[in-house]
Amino acid sequence: MALQDVCKWQAPDTQGLSPHLLQAGGWAVPRGCDPQTFLQIHGPRLAHGTTTLAFRFRHGVIAAADTRSSCGNYVACPASCKVIPVHQHLLGTTSGTSADCATWYRVLQRELRLRALREGQLPSVASAAKLLSAMMSHYRGLDLCVATALCGWDRSGPALFYVYSDGTCLQGDIFSVGSGSLYAYGVLDRSYRYDMTTQEAYALARRAVAHATHRDAYSGGSVDLFHVRESGWEYVSRNDAWVLYSELQKLPEPEKEEEEEASQAHPEPAAPQRAGELSVGAGTGRLQDACRD
Repeated sequence: MALQDVCKWQAPDTQGLSPHLLQAGGWAVPRGCDPQTFLQIHGPRLAHGTTTLAFRFRHGVIAAADTRSSCGNYVACPASCKVIPVHQHLLGTTSGTSADCATWYRVLQRELRLRALREGQLPSVASAAKLLSAMMSHYRGLDLCVATALCGWDRSGPALFYVYSDGTCLQGDIFSVGSGSLYAYGVLDRSYRYDMTTQEAYALARRAVAHATHRDAYSGGSVDLFHVRESGWEYVSRNDAWVLYSELQKLPEPEKEEEEEASQAHPEPAAPQRAGELSVGAGTGRLQDACRD
């Protein structure tokens, strides 16, 4: 006799299963407990910060981040990796709660793998960003904290998207996320150009993160640098942030050198005088002569 006849057991419908996580109201919680109220009362209030950035240029997308994971005044890990690969042509920077970022990137990896198996090709960067935004938007208000910049290369070329845990999804050329993002934006806005060379892009990313780690107490450790090319992503380097900042302080600023060279090559001409105008000194001398006469 078959097992299903004895135990009244039926095989699950595999076609009706969904690979997505449960909805916000589908989790099992104790009776009479509201998740949002419970987190507001008993949830930890620990300050955390980071510095991550990404920008798009003609040779791909650059992603850089510091390596300090902080928990209040405690440095939990000085050498964490805040740039997480998703697949060969896509990676993302992580800012927010480390556990939330790692969890949702594993979910994104699974979903993109399933779509690739169904459709025969990997989804575009825009599709991945919209998928992550839609999945996290269901958990709005549950103290989820994920802020990421998705960097990738698809059929349309290099692409960069910013995704936040409340469902925000933005496309752009420059993004910096974290407590040190204001300092990083100051360096990026000053020197960013779309037609930069690869070495110029590397130097700009390192300089932006190094300056941010010097000013932001929650950022530090080292500077991780990644480059997404048409052939896939590449881990470029990891440099100590303090050593990098010290070396940058010894170098002359390129913009000041260009201004000095331009002023030497093109000196300011003297103001021309008209035929009927007199200089101050000449006019004063003639006035004194007229008074003596």
